[in-house]
Amino acid sequence: MKKKPTDEDQLRRAQNLVKQILAFNRQQEEIVTPMQIAPVIKEVLTLLRSTLPATIEIRKKIEPEIGNIMADPTRIHQIIMILCTNAGHAMQEKGGILEVNLAKIRLDKEFVREHPGLRPGEFLRLSVSDTGHGIAPEILNKIFDPCFTTKKRGEETGPGLAGAHGIVQTYGGAMTVYSEPGQGAVFHVYLPIIQEVVEPKPDKPRPVLGENERILFVDDEISISKIAKRALEQLGYRVETRTDPVEVLELFRTDPNRFDLIITDMTMPKMKGDRLAQEIMKIRADIPVILCTGFGTQMEREKAMDMGIRAFVLKPIIMRDLAKIIRDVLDRKKY
Repeated sequence: MKKKPTDEDQLRRAQNLVKQILAFNRQQEEIVTPMQIAPVIKEVLTLLRSTLPATIEIRKKIEPEIGNIMADPTRIHQIIMILCTNAGHAMQEKGGILEVNLAKIRLDKEFVREHPGLRPGEFLRLSVSDTGHGIAPEILNKIFDPCFTTKKRGEETGPGLAGAHGIVQTYGGAMTVYSEPGQGAVFHVYLPIIQEVVEPKPDKPRPVLGENERILFVDDEISISKIAKRALEQLGYRVETRTDPVEVLELFRTDPNRFDLIITDMTMPKMKGDRLAQEIMKIRADIPVILCTGFGTQMEREKAMDMGIRAFVLKPIIMRDLAKIIRDVLDRKKY
């Protein structure tokens, strides 16, 4: 019987989700543009719902016609992901309520005196609160310090609170926190509203690099598979995902010509990615396989190539780089 994932497993998946999203967006030029923040909130909460434990209830309240800000949508996405994932981590033991609110407020002179860098006027206030264990008083005034962390090695989720705080400040905003032990925490993000009116626009389509090729993406982390599927479909590919390498092998035996490309993680339970690739290529020698791993030496890379694997990709995956490698592999270029 398959073991049911624990709340700790679910939170670990949420943290991995953040790392993958940040990695996919890394190395892109920052594009500051008039934008609405509400659609970004909805997108983040949709992604997180599939990774946070069922014991955590998600609530949101967004005022209509809230106004627009000048920011990079990718950076705003990162900020909301960081705040929400930290809130989920604070409730991993007992569950609770994650609440995200967005409202328009006017900051007066008294408020801005307490927060250097702000100016009086209309702001958006994004509030992320949880009912978790709270933040200890002795560390409350340190959490925006770039050198401070409460996470163990390997648990980092990207720029963290210090990075989010810095991004907000570059947009002329501020971030505050209030917490008491055992009473949860609430983070407020203040961003100045611009006067320019911006109508909601659909996301600009990414350049279609694919030609409707069929890709099977294999990773035992469901959250990573979901992100990859969405990203690759936007690039013009048809994508199926699987989390069980044994199931993948049976699927491939049944229909060897179902896919044009296999992308597989290296480290998975039941069967490692290189072994899966070997078994797949025994069935169909010409199927291109891309192997993804969080580590790898030159010797391992050469071994993978000798096995017939077309490309060797280091994690965390940068989507722009993976897109180029996929295209090269499908065009039968040795990487």
